[in-house]
Amino acid sequence: MTTTSTVRAAALLAGALALAGCAQDGTDAAAPSPDPLPAGPVLQVEHTGGFVPAEDLATRLPLVTVYGDGRVFTEGPQIEIWPSPALPNVQVTEVGEATVRDLLDRAVDAGVTEDADLGEPPVADAPTTRITLTTGEGTAVREVYALAETPDGSLTPEQAEARGRLQDLVDELTGLAAAGPAESYVPQTVAAVVQPHTGGDPEFPQPDVAWPGPGLPGTPLGAGLTCVSATGQQAADVLAAAATANVLTPWATPDGARWSIAFRPVLPHETGCADLTG
Repeated sequence: MTTTSTVRAAALLAGALALAGCAQDGTDAAAPSPDPLPAGPVLQVEHTGGFVPAEDLATRLPLVTVYGDGRVFTEGPQIEIWPSPALPNVQVTEVGEATVRDLLDRAVDAGVTEDADLGEPPVADAPTTRITLTTGEGTAVREVYALAETPDGSLTPEQAEARGRLQDLVDELTGLAAAGPAESYVPQTVAAVVQPHTGGDPEFPQPDVAWPGPGLPGTPLGAGLTCVSATGQQAADVLAAAATANVLTPWATPDGARWSIAFRPVLPHETGCADLTG
């Protein structure tokens, strides 16, 4: 007669053999794969506001933009001459999926999804740091005024601790440019923020350059500025002309008008003038 212990042992042996067979077939119950990352930006740090010229506000690039596919866009160093080059130095670095997922976890740990009090430091005309986190579950935005300019002793310990975690995250994200080889970003679209040329700096006279892009002045952007977006061959022509221009260059149109233009490379998830802050 078969005993109960014999039946139990046989059942355990059968289960073990079944699991072994599944493992050999590659059908074992592995941990579920993580949800795919969004195709667009998953983490972005940018400055908003602050006491800067209107054209600088309109053309200001994010400090860092991390895409779900591992691309990291930052503004690289600029040559220290005046007048400075017309085009910003946008760099692209590649990081792996594991790094991107770690950064998303770091953003949560740093408090991007929280609403703890960050205080109101007694600082005038400083920018606000905006951190945007996007996952399959939605988007969280955390804004903190004068993050890098806050005087010591102006916050409670809790406020200082919360700000410190966010600052550490910003430092880590902006340091991603050093994570690997970087390449210059060549945008498919470039936005041009336009205003009438007022004569420039008499100490640094500049020759006129023929404007190769869309008709100026473009659509109103606010604060006396207008904007046009160049795409395709026009974008290539504008980038080629701007590569040897500077911020004081007068851009001339066939009607005899002269314009001052600030350039903003359009990032892959953006479309053009509509994405500028104005």
